[in-house]
Amino acid sequence: MSEPTAQRRGAWLERLRGLEERVEPPRPVPTGVLRRMVGLTLEAQGCEAPVGARCLITTPDGTEVEAEVVGFGDDSLYLMPTGDLYGLTPNARVTPLEGIYEAEVGESLLGRVLDGSGRPIDGAGPLQTTQRKPLLGEAVNPLSRAPIRQPLDTGVRAINGLLTVGRGQRMGLFAGSGVGKSVLLGMMTRYTNADVVVVGLIGERGREVKEFIEDILGEEGLQRSVVVAAPADASPLMRLHGAMQATAVAEHFRDQGKQVLLLMDSLTRYAQAQREIGLSIGEPPTTKGYPPSVFARLPRLVERAGNGPVGGGSITAFYTVLAEGDDQNDPIADAARAILDGHVVLSRELADAGHYPAIDIEASVSRAMPNIVDGRHRELAQRFQQIYGVWQQNRDLINVGAYQRGTDPRVDEAIEVRPRLLEFLQQDLHYAETLDDSIDKLAGVLPGGGA
Repeated sequence: MSEPTAQRRGAWLERLRGLEERVEPPRPVPTGVLRRMVGLTLEAQGCEAPVGARCLITTPDGTEVEAEVVGFGDDSLYLMPTGDLYGLTPNARVTPLEGIYEAEVGESLLGRVLDGSGRPIDGAGPLQTTQRKPLLGEAVNPLSRAPIRQPLDTGVRAINGLLTVGRGQRMGLFAGSGVGKSVLLGMMTRYTNADVVVVGLIGERGREVKEFIEDILGEEGLQRSVVVAAPADASPLMRLHGAMQATAVAEHFRDQGKQVLLLMDSLTRYAQAQREIGLSIGEPPTTKGYPPSVFARLPRLVERAGNGPVGGGSITAFYTVLAEGDDQNDPIADAARAILDGHVVLSRELADAGHYPAIDIEASVSRAMPNIVDGRHRELAQRFQQIYGVWQQNRDLINVGAYQRGTDPRVDEAIEVRPRLLEFLQQDLHYAETLDDSIDKLAGVLPGGGA
């Protein structure tokens, strides 16, 4: 090697060593300590992490609990655990983790039952997935969505005929306890014309999860479904994650160009979980005990459903809303009516009379129906509701025998036709009615075929 070449090489090596000396070694992740626990809220000091970040809490005896950052104060982070708090001690180490909460997605999810964190609970082995989606989803430009133009066959005659739902529509199912909402959800799960069904059982009794899967969904329905269960005994954070998990799975299949039916039972339990979190970190209650964050989270969840781009897939969503004490003016019910594309109200009075499904036609509406049905269907539905409304307005007179036949031709017609109207509205849970058959039957029950 010549002397000039050796000199150049030596200078290059010297410069490289200088660069290596200037490269800073990776900084260790700063850890904090657990200072306080109030209710379900943990307060950590000595570390920094953004809201929504994952943290691992480790005690001296090796107990580990994962938590999410839900707020912060002057020198503190407020954490909400994803699991049990048993075993945590003061001054436990708090370590911020990399990454965000994600949902595993893929075709292998069909036929599986997951918990709120996405882990399988059906005993059928681990998930065979390689794809992931953020739990929070991604904002969708409203101008890029395809409009709702195609009707969806739900297999339920009253909904098909009088409350027609379109692909990509988001409907609320408003009901008190024990009026048949779970059975109605099961009917739509089995009979709706959809490629994939995603069911989110959020905050309900654990007993109902197995019953819904075995008795209502059935083996055949489960094969094209994904069930996410976060029952009432799950932590508030897991109930939130369960709803977002189900929505993320539905988004994945929609992005594959499939027609997805998303059933969420219930939106109220999702709101109550956020209320627990908000109140526990000191957020002031505003509307009947609900803090403002509840009403900010509801539209963010609901707006993730709907149509994708033109020519792509869709998510048609049904969200159950529990009317506490059958109060339809509950704050969550009010908020849901404002952000959804229609609502189906189930009546306790009808359920007590053995009328199933107990759909209160007068109180229910599908806002997309005028844009997705033809003129004949629209006129039949309006004619049905007019006759049904006339009887309802005069039922007290009719029931006590105070009405005299011949007094009002409209009331006479309503009395004559009412048995056929009630027969149209009722349906056995093991029987499906197609959209076309529902329209034909609707015309058949009206005087003169609805003419």
